[in-house]
Amino acid sequence: MKCTYCKTGILKPSKIDGLFPAHSCSVCGGDWILIEDYANWKAKHPDYDFSENITENIAENVSEDNFQVTETNNKAMICPASGSIMQKFRLTSSSEYKINYSAKVGGIWLNKGEWSYLKRLGLAGSLNTLLTEPGQNEILQDATKQHLKQIYQDKFGSEAYQKIQEIRRWLNNHEQKQDLLAYLIADDPYSVNK
Repeated sequence: MKCTYCKTGILKPSKIDGLFPAHSCSVCGGDWILIEDYANWKAKHPDYDFSENITENIAENVSEDNFQVTETNNKAMICPASGSIMQKFRLTSSSEYKINYSAKVGGIWLNKGEWSYLKRLGLAGSLNTLLTEPGQNEILQDATKQHLKQIYQDKFGSEAYQKIQEIRRWLNNHEQKQDLLAYLIADDPYSVNK
C-alpha cells in the first residue's frame, strides 16, 4: 500500500511497540492500524498496561508540539486501504487534536509520534472505545462542560464562581432544596405577594 499521508512512502508490515500488527510508512514513519488487529491483541492480553511501556524520555518529550498538529492535522486524509476520506476523531475534551479513522475499513492513521502521545495521555489502551459514537459523545459532553465552566468563571469571576459552586453543592444535598430555592428567587420572601 502507498502512504496517503506523505504520498511517497510505502506502508510495510510492522508491529506497534512489537505488540500488534500495523503497517508503517517507509518515509514519514506514520502507522496504519486496523482496529480489529488491535482489539484482537488486546483481548489476548487484557492485563497489559500501556503506561508501563512509557519511558521517562518519552513522557518528558512527547507532546502535541513534537509532531505536526496544525494544518496537517486539520486537512482531510485519504484511507490507504479504501481510498475514501477518513473521519476525524477527537482524543480528549481538552485537546483539539484529532486522529484519522476510516469507518469503511476500521483503521486509524497515526502520524509519527502519535502512538507515544496516546500512551502519554493514557489512551493507548482504549482506542477501540475512543473511536465509538458513545466514546466521542462523552468527549463532546466533557468539552461542552469545560466550555460552559469557563464562560461562568469569566462572567462571575473566580472567587464568586467558587462560592456559587459551594452553595450549589450544599443546596443540592439539602432535604429542603425546593423551599430554599423558592426563598432565594423570591423578590421578597417575607411578602404574601409574589
